[in-house]
Amino acid sequence: MGLFNKLKNEFIDIIDWLDPSNNTIVYRFPRYQNEIKMGAKLTVRESQVAVFINEGQIADIFQPGMYTLSTQNMPILATLKGWKYGFNSPFKAEVYFVNTKKFLDNKWGTPNPVMVRDPEFGPVRLRAFGVYEYRVEDAGKFIKDIVGTDGDFTVEKINNQLRNIIITRFSDAVAESKIPVLDMASNYNEFSEKIGQVIIDEYKEYGLNMTKFLVSNISLPEEVEKAMDKRSSMGVLGDLNRYTQFQAANAMEAAATNPGGGAAASGMGMGMGFAMAGQMMNAMNPMMNQQQQMYQQPQQGGYQQQQPMAPPPMPAQSTFFVAVNGQQSGPFDMNALSSMVANGQLTKDTLVWKQGMPAWAAAGTVQELSSLFGAVPPPMPGMPPVPPQM
Repeated sequence: MGLFNKLKNEFIDIIDWLDPSNNTIVYRFPRYQNEIKMGAKLTVRESQVAVFINEGQIADIFQPGMYTLSTQNMPILATLKGWKYGFNSPFKAEVYFVNTKKFLDNKWGTPNPVMVRDPEFGPVRLRAFGVYEYRVEDAGKFIKDIVGTDGDFTVEKINNQLRNIIITRFSDAVAESKIPVLDMASNYNEFSEKIGQVIIDEYKEYGLNMTKFLVSNISLPEEVEKAMDKRSSMGVLGDLNRYTQFQAANAMEAAATNPGGGAAASGMGMGMGFAMAGQMMNAMNPMMNQQQQMYQQPQQGGYQQQQPMAPPPMPAQSTFFVAVNGQQSGPFDMNALSSMVANGQLTKDTLVWKQGMPAWAAAGTVQELSSLFGAVPPPMPGMPPVPPQM
C-alpha cells in the first residue's frame, strides 16, 4: 500500500492556484520533482493566466478556463518535447500562475522637492504625491523580462521601479508646464492625463498596463504656505476697522455676561467701548465729509449755504541761533527774540542762523527778523548804546 501511494504521489493530476496574499503577481506551482500526468486537470480562474515553461523556454499560455492537458491543447510544448504523433506519458514542466487583476492604491511621491520657476513667487520647491494602478497585460513578457525564475513575485519587488518612472516623468511635466503654483490645484486632471499617457508606453516595456494614475496633492514648503495663509487672512478680513469693531463688540458682550469679572471686567468693557466708539467716529468722518460736499452741490434753487469749516492749524514758527560773545546760544523762537531786542541783547548787527541758511548773517539782513527792529526806538542823543547782556 505504501509503495502504491508513493507511485501515485509522483504524478500530478490537478493544477490550480488560489491567491491568499492579495499582493502576489506571479506564483510558481510547487511541482518539485513530480511529473505532470497527461490528462491532468488545469484550472485557470478569472484574473489569472497559466504559463508553461519547458527547460527555460516559455511554451503554452492558458487563459481563464478548465483544461484537460493533452498534446492537442499544448502544441508548443508538444513541439518542444518532440511529441509528433501524440504522447500520453507523464512529463515535467514548470507552471507559473500570473495574476492579471488590477493592483490598486499604490502610493507614489517625490522624495526630493522639484524646483520650478513660478511667475508670482519666483523659484519655489514643490512636493507632490498620489496613487496609481496597474495590471499584467503580457504574461509571457513579464515573466521573461522581470520575474525570471522567481517563484513568488510580489508587488513590493517592482513598485520601487514603477514609482521611479512616475517621479521622473512628473518632475519633467511640472517643469515644462509653466503653470502658476496657485493654479496647479485646478490642473490635477491635466497633469494626471499627461503623465499617464507617457507612463503607459514605458510600462508596456515590462508587459504591464497602467490602468490609472492620479495626482492627489501638490504642496509648497511650509514657510511659503504660512506666508500665503497670512495673505489670505488679510484678504478675508477686508476692512480692518470693521473687524476691530466686531472684536470689541464681542469682548463687551463676553464681559457683560461674565458675573465674576467684577469691576475689572466692567472697566475693560468700558475701555473697549470707548475705543470702539472712537473707531466708529473715525469711520464716520469720511461719510460726514461726503455729506458736506453734497450740500455744496448746486440745487434747483441755487447753492445752499456752505457750512463753516474749522481753520487750518497755525504754521510752525522759525527758531534762530544767536551769537553772543563769540558763543552760540539758542535756538530762540520769535517771542524770545522779540524780548531780546527789547532788552538790547539782540541788535541788527548780531549774527544769527537758522536751518536752511547757508551761513551766519546779521539779524538786520534777515527778512523774517526785520519786523522786530522796526518797533524799537533809536538810542537817545548823547546816550551810549546798551551793551548786550546774557
